[in-house]
Amino acid sequence: MKLDVLAFGAHPDDVELSCAGTILQLVRSGRKVGVVDLTRGELGTRGTPELRDQEAREASRILGLSCRENLGMRDGFFENDPEHQLQVVRMIRRYQPELILCNAVSDRHPDHGRGAALVAKAAFLAGLLKVETDDNGASQAPWKCRALYHYIQDRYDTPDFVVDVAAVWKERMEAVLAFKSQFYNPESNEPETPISSREFLAYLEAKAAVFARPAGLTYAEGYIASRTPAVEDIFDLL
Repeated sequence: MKLDVLAFGAHPDDVELSCAGTILQLVRSGRKVGVVDLTRGELGTRGTPELRDQEAREASRILGLSCRENLGMRDGFFENDPEHQLQVVRMIRRYQPELILCNAVSDRHPDHGRGAALVAKAAFLAGLLKVETDDNGASQAPWKCRALYHYIQDRYDTPDFVVDVAAVWKERMEAVLAFKSQFYNPESNEPETPISSREFLAYLEAKAAVFARPAGLTYAEGYIASRTPAVEDIFDLL
């Protein structure tokens, strides 16, 4: 299956928290979008890996994804090394995306920055003829995506550009809240975490409003570009 966009997250829910609105907009416009989670989030304080799997399936349904895979890397312990790079290369070559979205370059959770570096390195390696991989025994051809963008996560970074997500804000938050084990639930007896408070959900909305305001929008998601974006027509920026 060839995809238009492939989004990577170090943990299930990274993509939903950071670029779900963008994905919803893409799917509504007819684009094919897939997600690859690097780990099952098994070190998460709340919930279980099995529950996170179920939540990821529900979030995928809301987002209208064409596919979702989990590489089963060790949460908290995966490395940006050849073994893990080749796992990501296989995914990129399998789905041949024009655009890759991935974790923030640096963030509160160290897995996010490490995941960003891992995917960026793999995206480069995926385009090299002499890097050999196979998919179920079949040799894979090199594939070079046209662009790679880092979504912004917990820490604030000044975005290189933003995507207007006001029209899909309700559905975006439904995708986030599909991971109900991780977020605010007054009936939960599990320990509190940095993302389980009512205030964190308010922060998500406030952050989207902050990204949006300089562009004259209501809600937006922000991105850091790995290289300078370019347009053929300057009016595309209006």
